[in-house]
This record gives sequence, structure tokens and C-alpha cells, in this order.
Amino acid sequence: MTSPILTPRDWASHPPYLSPGYRSSISRSPSLPLIPLKENLRNRRVPVYGADDLGTLDNDLTRNAAKNGEPLGERIIVTGRVLDEGGRPVRNTLVEVWQANAAGRYVHKADQHDAPLDPNFLGAGRCLTDNEGRYRFMTIKPGAYPWGNHPNAWRPNHIHFSLFGEYFGSRLVTQMYFPGDPLLDLDPIYQGIPEHARHRLVSRFSIDTTQENYALGYEFDIVLRGPDQTPTE
Repeated sequence: MTSPILTPRDWASHPPYLSPGYRSSISRSPSLPLIPLKENLRNRRVPVYGADDLGTLDNDLTRNAAKNGEPLGERIIVTGRVLDEGGRPVRNTLVEVWQANAAGRYVHKADQHDAPLDPNFLGAGRCLTDNEGRYRFMTIKPGAYPWGNHPNAWRPNHIHFSLFGEYFGSRLVTQMYFPGDPLLDLDPIYQGIPEHARHRLVSRFSIDTTQENYALGYEFDIVLRGPDQTPTE
């Protein structure tokens, strides 16, 4: 098999490692020069995740953790295509998501936000893309939450995405936001993305994806590399 030729990353579309407005980046950003890896490392394939490892409800966050009823909140469908730098579909690749519940609370011991946990909502899911590179999740629209970065700081509604693509060079962790959210103008994580690329992180409302009498639909395409790459988290 011929190894792919990967295009350079478009670093101008990503936030800087050190962004003082995003306070925790001060301690997480590199303080020494990066060490380049051997050239052939970028061409190694990632581990293969087969469909046998996925459960039938892994992509339905409204049911994959239900114990005694349905989770609270607004049901939504999130779908889109995963594409490579040439606009080609990335098939059979693992897409993972995690998010807060409708009240803005994560199921994690580090989250001590004074908001209720939902016993029927875990806030995590995964699926494989199909032959057109399409993924699909059923979930609950996440709530905003305070995060202590600065006075009266609130994160916009968002869903975290993690993708590997076909190679280590196409690894991507990012966030999906919702159109019209007023908190986007105040959020240093979103504002840390160069202005010309911010729209790549905002989903599109889709009446065609919307399921009548049940859930609103949003579309969010993800480009793993190249000049139109989805910005990283």
C-alpha cells in the first residue's frame, strides 16, 4: 500500500498554544521548542476500531445510560461528514463525543458545578462513519455552565469531538457550538480561534435532519486536515 502524502497543517486557522485570555492555557502551553518526530511516523496507520467493539446504543446518548426513564432536556440530532484534506469522505473511522447535560453538568468528579446530575444521561457516545463519511448522534442539547476562567465566565453550549481519521497525522479533538449562541462573543476559547476560521466550529440548523415531533437537527462537518481543517480544541 502506498503511503499518503499529507498536506501541511493550516496553523493560521488554529488558536495559539498560549492564549492568556484562556487562563489554563498558561500552564498547559509548551515552554520549550517542540521536538520533531521522524518523518515516517506521520504515515503510520492508527489502530483499527472495528464495528464489533461498538454497542447498538453507543451513538444514542438519550438511551445508552437510561436507568429509569428518559434524560431531561431538548432532544437533538447531530450529524455530518468527516472529510480529509481533499474533501473525500473518511470511511469507517471512530467518532467519539462527550458533553454536559441539559443543566450544564458533566458526569465527572471534577465537575462540582451547582447543577443537577441526570441519572439517565452519561453524556458520552461513539460511532463509526459510513461509506460517505457520515456520522450520526442522538443526544440532549447541552447547557451552559460557569468555568471560573474570569469573573462571570460561562461556556457556550458545546459538544466535544475526538477523531483519529486514518493516520496519526489526522488526529483531531475539537468542539461543536450552536448557531446564535450569545456566549460565543464572550468565550475566550472560541474567540481564541482566528476569526476567519471560527465558523468551522459552529453547527448548522437543518430542518431536513430534524425529526418531526421528536428532535431538532444540526449538521456539523469535520475536516481532518488541510486548508479547510476544523480548528482544534
